[in-house]
Amino acid sequence: MSAAISQVQTVDWHSPAIEARRKSRYAAEARLKAYGLIAIVFALGFLAILIGSLIYSGHKAFVQTVASVEIDLSAAGVDKAKIADANWKGIVKQALLDLGDAKSLPKREQKKYLDIFTDSAAYLVRDAVIADPSRLEGKSTFVIPLSDPFDQLAKGEVSRQTPEAQRRVSDKDIAAFDALVAKGVIAKPFNWGLLFNADSRFPELAGLAGAISGSFWSIVVCFAISFPVGIAAAIYLEEFAPKNRWTDLIEININNLAAVPSVVFGLLGLAVFLGWFGLPRSAPLVGGLVLALMTLPTLIIVTRVSLKAVPGSIREAALGIGASKHEAIFHHILPLAMPTVMTGTIISLARALGETAPLLLIGMNAFMTSAAHGIFDASTALPTQIYIWSDSPERGFVARTSAAILVLLAFLVLMNGIAIFLRQRFERRW
Repeated sequence: MSAAISQVQTVDWHSPAIEARRKSRYAAEARLKAYGLIAIVFALGFLAILIGSLIYSGHKAFVQTVASVEIDLSAAGVDKAKIADANWKGIVKQALLDLGDAKSLPKREQKKYLDIFTDSAAYLVRDAVIADPSRLEGKSTFVIPLSDPFDQLAKGEVSRQTPEAQRRVSDKDIAAFDALVAKGVIAKPFNWGLLFNADSRFPELAGLAGAISGSFWSIVVCFAISFPVGIAAAIYLEEFAPKNRWTDLIEININNLAAVPSVVFGLLGLAVFLGWFGLPRSAPLVGGLVLALMTLPTLIIVTRVSLKAVPGSIREAALGIGASKHEAIFHHILPLAMPTVMTGTIISLARALGETAPLLLIGMNAFMTSAAHGIFDASTALPTQIYIWSDSPERGFVARTSAAILVLLAFLVLMNGIAIFLRQRFERRW
């Protein structure tokens, strides 16, 4: 024993060699922290650049240049029983000419002057009167959006210093527009039409109502199918399925399906739901089915992980007091795992909300001038609406594309916020 003790060497912890090793380890730890911090700053920097560029290019789409036009409909002789049959084009044309004192201009110059306003001005006035027939009893003020070139001019997107031959608006057009501004009839209020109008070939009238409704119904169908099916499949695989080669094969395929590109599910929906089953093209029903197939693998994996995270003592205690396996799962295990399951479900739905490729393949990129009122109505979706607008030649759609992306990001942030709230509100600690 004394020989062994005598062989023990005394270490000098303050020797230069030990100090050098200690400094090297501390330096490595500091470098690791710095690398992590740099990575976070790098990611946040690119995120800030992305959001900043979207806001810079899309913020002007949230306002719309409009003209306030006063029209005396009591003198127009409109029949209250046949409001839609009135000569609204003539009525609105005369009111717009009076607004700019342009009645004395030649016909050709009158037409150029009327190009300041949207081509759908007559229909907007007609729809406003149909919605409120009391406007027929006297003078009423109607808000008419300006056409896209003059909307861009008012927002500074069209430079007055650009040579006239290279502008969509001539010097005379600019002079007529400036005269309206001087009269105080031009304003730039918040563009509620961006959210509540359906799509249009005129940028000044185009909105996201059809896309929002289509995304809503698609997500409803996706949730109604993927949530119960995903939970049922996860419970069976985790609690009841025998552990053999077949279940191993099923688990491997589920894990592989979670990594399959979304366009593959779009091809599946095109071949099966549209080709074999003959379901209506461009319908949210088909879009929801395709998105449900895409989110099912992820939902099954998340649910299985959450079931495994429940302590085994809870399962054993339930079985020990006489509960059946079915009662132990649905009365104890699943309720405790549900917060994580709901979080995974919402995140999966948020991912499905932003998918474009599968919806393009099943036709949810059609030009729709009305919102979908059910799962069988033809519609588009937010991602596909962004795709359509990004391919449009009109300059006004450039800002609207960025604005639509911001709206989509807002929905994604909202859904992720709900997931965080549910996790913190219902999370259990053991």
